[in-house]
Amino acid sequence: MATFYSAVSGVLIILIMIALGFLLARNDWFDSKMTSMIARLVTQIALPAYMVSTIMEKFTARKLLSTLPDVFFPFVSMFILYIVSILIVKLFKIPKMHSGLFQSMFSNSNTVFVGLPVNMALFHNQSLPYVLVYYMVNTTFFWTLGVFLIQKDGLAHASVNWKKTLKKVFSPPLLGFMVGVALVLTHITLPDFIMQDLNYVGGLTIPLSMIFIGISINSVDLSNLHFDRSNFLILFGRFLLAPTIMSLLVVPTGMPTLMKQVFIMQSAMPIMTNAPVVSRLYHADSEYASIMVAETTLLSLIVIPILMVLVQRI
Repeated sequence: MATFYSAVSGVLIILIMIALGFLLARNDWFDSKMTSMIARLVTQIALPAYMVSTIMEKFTARKLLSTLPDVFFPFVSMFILYIVSILIVKLFKIPKMHSGLFQSMFSNSNTVFVGLPVNMALFHNQSLPYVLVYYMVNTTFFWTLGVFLIQKDGLAHASVNWKKTLKKVFSPPLLGFMVGVALVLTHITLPDFIMQDLNYVGGLTIPLSMIFIGISINSVDLSNLHFDRSNFLILFGRFLLAPTIMSLLVVPTGMPTLMKQVFIMQSAMPIMTNAPVVSRLYHADSEYASIMVAETTLLSLIVIPILMVLVQRI
């Protein structure tokens, strides 16, 4: 009963903040410029500050060093998903104009705007290093192979611009993580007033992320949502196959139970919100990507509570 109550409480925390964003957007509090500003504020300011302050306050050098090698598990999980996506594209004859985008969306999850607050609500600050380990791999995977696959749909000749790719991979959240780790490993402490500032600014991360999701849900035109073979297959990959593969990889190991739980939760998050943006940039089908982001985000409100209860039984 305590497990169920904890899971329900974590979901309610998330849903109330999402509902707030939805209601405010429904009452015209936000325009497109304001929505973009919230996304930038979270990813470029609040989240890096949150990572630095939390890592410095909650973790030791020994714990961080023991955590970092476990990037192996998210990488293997995403690589298996990618291989499966290739087989599905061929077996189910996914249209060529969608094949690369399908594979990218099938393999990557939204580890920041959904994954981070979900894990914080359920497992609290002690889950942050494990969230960030998954985030590092997911971000690298998306901005290299994922973007290359999307380019294939929209451009005659796809290639990887390593300068731009590195800039995307080494994003402000990842740099914030790296700074926090460096400060902990070198035993450097920051003045109290700076730590207070980082805590205040970092405290914006979770509520603004949830409000952003609520705004995004409000912007969805439900008449555009539909479920065809391709859509169902992506839902299968995101919400069933991904957590199953991750569970098979991590449950038999001796890694901390909390790490297992976080990795499984992160693997089953909806599609990255960057997918439609990248699709538009490279002339792929951005409408298809937007529909899938909306569908997976909406359905995650059903999937997350179920998964929360299941992972707490590990």
